[in-house]
Amino acid sequence: MATPASAQRLKNQIALITGGSSGIGAGVAKAMAAEGASVIVNYAHSADEAAAVVKEITEAGGKAIPFQADVSKEEDVLRMFDHIREQFGTLHILVNNSGIQVDAKFVDMTLAQWQKVIDVNLTGQFLCAREAAREFLRRGPEPEISAALGKIICMSSVHEVIPWAGHVNYATSKGGIMLLMKSMAQELAPHKIRINSIAPGAIATPINLTARDTPEEERDLLTLIPYGRIGQPSDIGKVAVWLASDEADYVTGTSIFADGGMTLYPGFADNG
Repeated sequence: MATPASAQRLKNQIALITGGSSGIGAGVAKAMAAEGASVIVNYAHSADEAAAVVKEITEAGGKAIPFQADVSKEEDVLRMFDHIREQFGTLHILVNNSGIQVDAKFVDMTLAQWQKVIDVNLTGQFLCAREAAREFLRRGPEPEISAALGKIICMSSVHEVIPWAGHVNYATSKGGIMLLMKSMAQELAPHKIRINSIAPGAIATPINLTARDTPEEERDLLTLIPYGRIGQPSDIGKVAVWLASDEADYVTGTSIFADGGMTLYPGFADNG
């Protein structure tokens, strides 16, 4: 159900959510549309899933379109931003959410496995953020719509700080996102462009289904979460809406950990 118009914190804003066809991206797309944003649901392969997200948003009274682009390819990203300008005139919010896992033990990991994850998770965020910043600067301020010139949210992970054996490429990409975000934020803050990260913990999405597809596996996962529940995409959507809104106008260059306390190192709760 759409949020009442009086509460719409992102009214008249255009938001691009990469990897918006499922999981966290879909949760963010729905949350931002409910707050008044017109949403571009980017997807790489899953056209049917993207169409389903768009249908749910529009049936609830929101505005959304799907757009196919591989964020690891510069030509696709440029094509996507050209389409956004043609369709909507500009962009106000980028949620850099596209991400993949290609897991292997370190000694068995191929260069192709390493490169694929870095290309999507890190280079994809660089390409999309660069084009978003260029568009914000081209457009100029619209104080009646947003206090900031533009907002970029980088989707990171608790693994920007927690090492993860067997997932070296993924953890490296997320650690890189942290310093990419901070360095961009430092450079672009004088232009009133705000850049932050959300670092989710265990969220109920397809990417981590194998870690929770039996009661025993879910119980083991919960031992890592002091708050006692697995997160939902809507939990991340709420954080993203706040970060993109004027309520967070003095927040830039920081990671918000939405993880139920996973980064509290629960193994030390009983004196280690």
